[in-house]
Formats: sequence, C-alpha cells, structure tokens
Amino acid sequence: MSLRAGATAVTLSAGLSTAIAFGMVTAAAAGSMPGVQLTPSNQPRQCTTPGRLMAFLRDRNPRLQSKFDKIAVDYMRHGRDLGIRWDYAFFQMVVETNSLKFTGDVRPSQNNFAGLGATGGGVRGEHFSSVSDGVRAHQQHLMIYAGIRVDDPVADRTRKVQSWGILDKWRRRLRHPVTFADVGKQWAPVDRGYARDIQAIADAFYSSQCARPDPDPGLLTEATGRTRQASFDRDTRAGLGASNVPVMPRYKTLNRPRDEQQNRPATSAPPRNDRTAAVSKFAAPAIKPPATGKCRVWTASYGGQQATIIRSEADGTINYTVLDVNKGREDAEAKAYIAAYAQGGRRIENFATKSAAMDRAFKLCPEG
Repeated sequence: MSLRAGATAVTLSAGLSTAIAFGMVTAAAAGSMPGVQLTPSNQPRQCTTPGRLMAFLRDRNPRLQSKFDKIAVDYMRHGRDLGIRWDYAFFQMVVETNSLKFTGDVRPSQNNFAGLGATGGGVRGEHFSSVSDGVRAHQQHLMIYAGIRVDDPVADRTRKVQSWGILDKWRRRLRHPVTFADVGKQWAPVDRGYARDIQAIADAFYSSQCARPDPDPGLLTEATGRTRQASFDRDTRAGLGASNVPVMPRYKTLNRPRDEQQNRPATSAPPRNDRTAAVSKFAAPAIKPPATGKCRVWTASYGGQQATIIRSEADGTINYTVLDVNKGREDAEAKAYIAAYAQGGRRIENFATKSAAMDRAFKLCPEG
C-alpha cells in the first residue's frame, strides 16, 4: 500500500533540517511515535490546525490541485469522528502521495490517499468518489490496525482485511496500544524507513509551522463545526493489544475546552442529558468542577450496562471518562483502561446506569 517509489528523496528535501534531509531520523524517534487511537492523553498538539497543515502542504507542493484545498479539514473532521490521531494520518498521506503530487501508481482522480489496493507494478488500487470519502477510507484503515471495528468500511480493502482477521495475531503480539511506529512496520514491511519518514514529516511540520499564526483559522471552525457528535449508545471498540485484556472502544470527546468552543457554531453543542439515576453506594465524595473549565468529557465502553467515571490529567486538561463496565468485571476493566489510556488516573464514582454517569460527568465538567 505504498506509493513511495522514487518519491522519498523529494519528500525529505523540502523544509527539513540538515540532519533529517540526510536521513538521520533515528529509530528511537520513530519508536516514540504516538498511538493510532485518540485518547485523553494522546491528542494532536494545539498548534495542529487545518490552516497550518494546508500552508505546510502548499510549501511542499506549490501546484496543489484546487480540489485538495480543504483536505486538512477532512482529516481533522473524520479523525475526530473515528477516534484516530488525524495529524499523523495526514503526515502519512504526505508520505504516501509525495505531498499530493502522486508520483507513483495512484492518480489524483482516485482520491486514494493511502495506496489502498495499490500493490505495485502499475496496480492503481481503489477509487473513491470524493476527497472526503478517500480521507475517511484512509482513517478507517488505520482503525483496523488499532483494533477498532469498522461497521461500514468505505474501502473494499478495509472490509477484506477486517473480515479475514489478517491483523489480529499481529496486534495481539504487540501487547500494547498500536502506535504509528507499529503501523509503519506492518503497512510497508519491505520499507524499513517508512515510519521514520512519517515522523520526519511530523517534525518538519512542527518545526516550521507552530511558531506562525494560523493563516486560515476559518478552516478550524469548519472542521470542528462539522464534526459529528458522539452517540452514547455506539459500541465501537479498539484492542488494548493484550490477549487477556478486554477490547477497548475508541474515545469521543463530548465537550470541548472554551477556546475550542469559541470556534464552534452555537447549535453544535451536545444536548444535555437531564435524566437521573441513583449513584452506586460506592460513589466517592463530591468533587468540585475545575474552576477554569479546562476539562473534557469522554465515553468509552466494554459493552456493559453499568458505568464508572475515571478522572485523569494530561497536558493541563482534566479528563472525565464515562466507562461502560460489565458486572463483576468493574475493577479489571477500569484498571485496564487506566493502565493503557489514563496513566495516573483514578476511578472516582460508580453508577448503575450510563445516563447517571453522564449527568454526573457534565456536572463535574460543565460545557460552558
């Protein structure tokens, strides 16, 4: 699934430091690449905006086709909806397509940004009807690498890999949440520098763009305003990597920090759940909401009917995760979640129902 033949030298020459330009991105750097799945502690850097990503892309490809003018909006929008680190998916797209120059077998008209079905030797791979569909297909394919079930795959390749269970044994052997370094080894097994090339693009972006003002903040408004709201009843799961640990879901942010809310239309705020239910007798004492409002509410699920709230902190943000748990497995499932996705976190309250947990979470972290 790689279009990179003959493109690496071009990809690594523009905008990188001398060390990176000469291929000196270390294996250690690639090894520290982030997890594929979005979690409270695994988020794109704040400076990663569609406007800056598009400026970066145009620096690398001044002749960018106009139909790709908002591709970064699609990566952010679909990534947030699917629970994928959309920034690194974007960087992978830059590597795969040589900054959308398409110097390999795949053609721009295919809207295939990950080489899905392109096996080399002139085989062009799949065709998607729009840029948005192609971006979603790419990130859905990353979902199955992370162990997240895709209910309705856009790409035929994704459907087949998932239904055949091709990645299951590989993922279980990892025994940790799947990272982009892991993906690089499996996605392009004959190209040992694939993950390093993705990290090199990431380094080039962050070193060249983060100190600059966002050249088109309207793209961020468009991306966040169009992100679909999480469904409380959705039961999509992702593997933790260990065969003896229950599978985990992808995460959803149900509210945003105030600085993000200012960029969203007023009508996009999630509905409040006014239903109440009895809190478990094991509930901890009341905890005051953060005074600054710098907090987020997430949902995750093991498929159970009971719920617990886990509190964790990352990058100065307090995260409250409403975790659906199974009766008799509450402790094991909460510990598995904390170990994998909320290190240093703690379970603060238990609830008989998810709706009660959601009510409590929004009291701890009000939307406005």
